[in-house]
Amino acid sequence: MKNMKKILALLMTGAMVVGFASCGKSDDKKATENNDKNLVVGFDQNFPPFGYVGEDGEFTGFDIELAAAAADKLGLEVVYQPIDWDAKDMELSSGTIDCIWNGFTLNGREDDYAWSDPYMNNAQVFVVRSDAGIESETDLAGKIVDVQKESSAETALNSDDNKALTASFNQLIPVADYNTAMMDLESGAVDAVAMDKFVALDQTKDKADTFKVLDYEISSEQYAVGFEKNNTELRDKVNEALKEMNEDGTFAKISEKYFGENVSILK
Repeated sequence: MKNMKKILALLMTGAMVVGFASCGKSDDKKATENNDKNLVVGFDQNFPPFGYVGEDGEFTGFDIELAAAAADKLGLEVVYQPIDWDAKDMELSSGTIDCIWNGFTLNGREDDYAWSDPYMNNAQVFVVRSDAGIESETDLAGKIVDVQKESSAETALNSDDNKALTASFNQLIPVADYNTAMMDLESGAVDAVAMDKFVALDQTKDKADTFKVLDYEISSEQYAVGFEKNNTELRDKVNEALKEMNEDGTFAKISEKYFGENVSILK
């Protein structure tokens, strides 16, 4: 009788193990299927007009809308994942996000990601206070400049091309995001902010009495969508969606909403 109870106990335990194992496999498969149905977009939520939180509390922006339109054409559900910009590579390599789509500069990073075709031109510029008497980059000698960590502006300022200019600053301070940088500038804590041109134009619109963008371009560049280097399959699908959007007018419609013109350089 005791042996029979032991046998029954062993059989029940075995059945439970099989059941749990089967359940685990089913959940894993379901998770994989769900991932296959989503396009998880990594972006900086403090980067208007490309990605930010709208007045309604929802994520919005030029790249946010482009990503949604591309996902729609691919039959995928877009999922927005805000990230710390200086952690973007970790987020991508860990699989937390499928791509980086947020005013992401291709130049200088060509070998680091699988890239879509570049879709718009951009430049890095300086924003200063209107009453500061700073008219050109030479006036920044001895001044304090903010820049976002791991940004294209930081890379450009630390490049050989701009070594002399950066050396002329009193200090170059990396900060977490451009909202912080612009608050520093407005308060007088710093004298200038180096940032993407279209972000600068957005930050200074209707604020001519407070800020101005210098004509000097620190560097010129192009924006594209970045994927993990071996994820060329998804890259190619998104690339085709972008081309289709360029041809059917979807890209132009979104672009005109944010910039008043079609900024596409897609072919």
